[in-house]
Amino acid sequence: MQQRLEESLALVANEAVEVVCAGRTDTGVHASGQVVHFDTLSERSERGWLLGANSSLPDDINVTWARPVDDEFHARFSATARSYRYCILNRLERSALHRDRAWWVYQPLDVDAMHEAAQRLLGRHNFSAFRAAGCQAATADREILSIAMQRQGDWLRLDVTANAFLQHMVRNIVGTLATVGHGEKPGQWVSEVLESRDRKVAGIAAPSHGLTLVSVEYPASFGIPGAVNYDVPGAGC
Repeated sequence: MQQRLEESLALVANEAVEVVCAGRTDTGVHASGQVVHFDTLSERSERGWLLGANSSLPDDINVTWARPVDDEFHARFSATARSYRYCILNRLERSALHRDRAWWVYQPLDVDAMHEAAQRLLGRHNFSAFRAAGCQAATADREILSIAMQRQGDWLRLDVTANAFLQHMVRNIVGTLATVGHGEKPGQWVSEVLESRDRKVAGIAAPSHGLTLVSVEYPASFGIPGAVNYDVPGAGC
């Protein structure tokens, strides 16, 4: 995605462009609220950047807004929080339309037990038990500001906001909560996993395609637009 975006912006700017993302995502992970910044000497209107970039981007990448920012702004380091959503389709039959947007789990899941267990992760902790083996973050300390699991019909949705995330952190949390949802472990087990700081103790990593980066928060002084709600009633998660 980054390369295609840089190529499209370069056509508009008539010069090479290098973008900096708010956060990197695994292959297969979606983003409806990714934020990037880039430096350029070219002057274009906000409308020109938007329409110009989208005119040469593939159908699965779309710029939703563009605006000039202060030199102090940094897409990654200026961010104060990031929010992700994970979608699970919990029914006996799979979905052809949502096969690449949700984790299909045909065994029944107890969403109330999963939500209660998730609350044990609130606050600042060492999340070593939920980081990927190859994670290169200097520290595993992160602060989860909010986390909630809810059901709407056949759909389960985890919404989680933190100051920052480790590699595979959300996917590992979802896989661990699914173990509780299946009744294989009690909610207290999630606290034990967290305290162990051992990835081998936690559940499996949920598939990447169920995960979406939905928003990145910045200080109001930068004037960055808030998250856009693209939910369509009746369209699933």
